[in-house]
Amino acid sequence: MTETPFITSDIRYIGQDDAEIRLFESQYVVPEGMCYNSYLIMDEHIAIMDTSDNRTMDLWKRDLKEALGGKTPEYLVVHHLEPDHASGIGEAVAMYPEIKVVCSVKAAQMMPQYFCNVQPSKLMTMKEGDTLSLGRHQLVFTLAPMVHWPEVMMTYDATDKVLFSADGFGKFGVMEADANDWAREARRYYWNICGKYGTPIANVLKKASALDIEQVLPLHGPILKGEKLAEALRLYGLWSHYEVEEAEGVFVAYASIHGCTKEAALKLVEILKEKGCPKVEIADLSVEDQATCISNAFRYGKMVLAASSYDAGLFPPMYDFLHHLLIKTWQNRKVALIENGSWAPSAGKTMLKLIEEMKGIEVKGELLTLRGRMKDEDVAKLETLAENLLNG
Repeated sequence: MTETPFITSDIRYIGQDDAEIRLFESQYVVPEGMCYNSYLIMDEHIAIMDTSDNRTMDLWKRDLKEALGGKTPEYLVVHHLEPDHASGIGEAVAMYPEIKVVCSVKAAQMMPQYFCNVQPSKLMTMKEGDTLSLGRHQLVFTLAPMVHWPEVMMTYDATDKVLFSADGFGKFGVMEADANDWAREARRYYWNICGKYGTPIANVLKKASALDIEQVLPLHGPILKGEKLAEALRLYGLWSHYEVEEAEGVFVAYASIHGCTKEAALKLVEILKEKGCPKVEIADLSVEDQATCISNAFRYGKMVLAASSYDAGLFPPMYDFLHHLLIKTWQNRKVALIENGSWAPSAGKTMLKLIEEMKGIEVKGELLTLRGRMKDEDVAKLETLAENLLNG
């Protein structure tokens, strides 16, 4: 960026786009890059709100100095200690030796894990409801443990009615990526980054509902206000309670070795559409982005899992998918199962074993077993499976 735009009359954006990164957290594909948001509150006492990732550190320091215009910041507020937001803490302390690092008690305990030059005397710890006056701006701190680390806190600026929301309300992509469809990458971000922690997120939303918020400033993704903020709050209300976005839609996820299971999955999609299913989405787990598949599993109320047997168990792409759903606490959904096995079908048994560990998953109908290529009698069984899923 070449200039630091104002968000309000006193709050400036000094975050950085990283258009070159292709794998966030070494696992999530980000074709539209990523942004690391940082802000500056210009007041009688100046506060930096978070820093940036090491990948963009030189640019962040440049923009910070430019925005300060020769002034010296007194505070660095750290909402989340994860390195993609906090890599600049040590840099800021080196640049401004008198700066105070404002953070939660838990963050102060964790600080030595990352920064040797941040001495305890430089830390100001905040508890729930504590305030910090910058002059015109009064910052109120609220703890947000496990959203999605234990040390997280958020800050409400009562003057400008702004909530600094840490990783909450974030999304994949650079700042202006896909500006007209916030939900697509925000959904994928939520379920893969924060989704395991629905209850803590719901607790923070309850706290936020008591505040007069006009803008949300997350650590990733665009600033939210107006209609976009209203939609984000609506979706977070659903997501944090593991509720369904597409109650009548069906997600078909398949893992096929030689194409036989794929053929059955495609036929099932055709049958579901013929039977009036309003929305059907299908994914090949062997090649499609797993983070998107995980978000779709949460998005829809009903899912079909179709997989080949493999080594007396389950074809690994499906096993990996179900393992990720388990650790992301996939719950309260309906599922139908299709297995394929030429001589000793084993996929169904393995899928059921994994599903039994999940909360509130209802298996609809009987396991449908294929033997190699799909036969006419298998089509009839797919018809029955579709009816059970749609009418149940």
